[in-house]
Amino acid sequence: MRNNVVKKVLAATLACMMTFSMTTMAQAKGDKNSDKEITIGVTSFADTLEPTEQYFSWVVSRYAIGECLTKFDENGEIVPCLAEEWENSDDGKTWTFKIREGVKFSNGDDMTPEMVKASIERTAEKSDRVPEFFDLDSIEVDGQNLVFHLNRANANMAGCLADPLFLIVDTNVDDSTFAMEGPICTGPYAVESFSPTDSCVVVKNENYWDGEVPLDKVTLKCVDDQTTRSMALQTGEIDIAYNLKTENLVEFEGNDNYEIQELQSLRSTYAFMNQSEGRALSDKALRQALLRGLDKETYCNTLLEGGATAGKAPVPPTLDFGFDELNDENAYDPDGAKKILEEAGYKDVDGDGFVETPDGDPLVLDFVIYTSRAELGVYAQAAQASLKEIGINVNLNTVSYETLLDMRDSGQYDLLIWNVLVANTGDPENYLRENWYSSSANNTAGYNNPDVDKLLDELAQTFDEDKRKDLIVDIQQDIMDDAATVFFGYETTYLFSNKKVTGVKMYPMDYYWLTKDITLAE
Repeated sequence: MRNNVVKKVLAATLACMMTFSMTTMAQAKGDKNSDKEITIGVTSFADTLEPTEQYFSWVVSRYAIGECLTKFDENGEIVPCLAEEWENSDDGKTWTFKIREGVKFSNGDDMTPEMVKASIERTAEKSDRVPEFFDLDSIEVDGQNLVFHLNRANANMAGCLADPLFLIVDTNVDDSTFAMEGPICTGPYAVESFSPTDSCVVVKNENYWDGEVPLDKVTLKCVDDQTTRSMALQTGEIDIAYNLKTENLVEFEGNDNYEIQELQSLRSTYAFMNQSEGRALSDKALRQALLRGLDKETYCNTLLEGGATAGKAPVPPTLDFGFDELNDENAYDPDGAKKILEEAGYKDVDGDGFVETPDGDPLVLDFVIYTSRAELGVYAQAAQASLKEIGINVNLNTVSYETLLDMRDSGQYDLLIWNVLVANTGDPENYLRENWYSSSANNTAGYNNPDVDKLLDELAQTFDEDKRKDLIVDIQQDIMDDAATVFFGYETTYLFSNKKVTGVKMYPMDYYWLTKDITLAE
């Protein structure tokens, strides 16, 4: 629990600082008080706006800069966006999308099917993540249609193309400017300025195709610290706050000036365990002991004050993919964990309270984390303490989100925290393939199970929903049986906003933070 005295002192200090900041901002806005502007407090800021880098296309989508051929509505259903309609061949290898007419990029260029084709081909050339979505043979333009020819059947191509990785950019401009100046896209807003780790300012796209854009300017300000972000909303420095948590509810409940929205999360927080050759966690016995040493129920119910559901499987129980029927043989059992360690030859030789390897070498697991999401640090520190109780020594290595991505890609970790949307294409198929398919570019933990690969390949070409569910359940059970990954929990997501701002909505697929519907109340 937080120290209330410290919290009050911090709150008072922040309030003073933010009052000064608000005064300065108000003075700055005084020269153009007719402009409609808001500020949104965000976390996990990008160090580039190049949408093919890592997962930074999500930023471009969340900030209403870029759009895809399809998108997800408030119910998580796939609906048209830059494509009006689509159809597929029976074998799932040919998909035809009718490109919407009359759409312009923010610079005034017309969006043609040829330009859409060039944009997706650019993404396929620059991003090694594309093969986890679909195996592209070729794309052709047929009048107003864009036809995708695939080498591998895909039952969910429309969902794949809703992922922000495939947002459409103007390829007729100098794309070397995208990283720091933002890509030229079709969304309701365009980048005015971008300062990595600080803020991104977007302005109304005067050429927007889907109705009037209500705001002139929006500042998306990086406020990683949860307490500071909450105070910024209370003092008016920001108008919308993303990623506040359960403990923040008491600060806003009962106050009619704020709206609180809540969504049982489609996100999972987990930690990869590096099973690559030569790594300590390549030993399944050590992974099993580690999992049995983690009291995830206490982490979620007590430390996070009920703000998360304890994890065990890749897919949270909010999605109907067999959570309750999955068997977790590595559930919390500290005595069982100690027994596994002993039987596998892990013993405390030097009497320091931590086991050595069966070869007698020191065992220290490097756990790489980032903390712009407050719950990640809670999980990691709790895990470190729990594992100490069973004799496993864990070193926490706290880095920025951008550095964590680099360390993940280079395999520089034993454990690495991760928090991601599990249904980024409408269901868990792509999420499972990206993280646990043996040849996936994202599978830097070295997980390799031929049965999982086979099931994922079968899933890709299965259209029947019941059969898809059965396959996803089987894939999850195999991953759990392999003690492949630490599934900490599934957090409840909150969205806090000042009621002077209207049209603020939570989307199950959290690609859309700023939208054309957000405006100032009359």
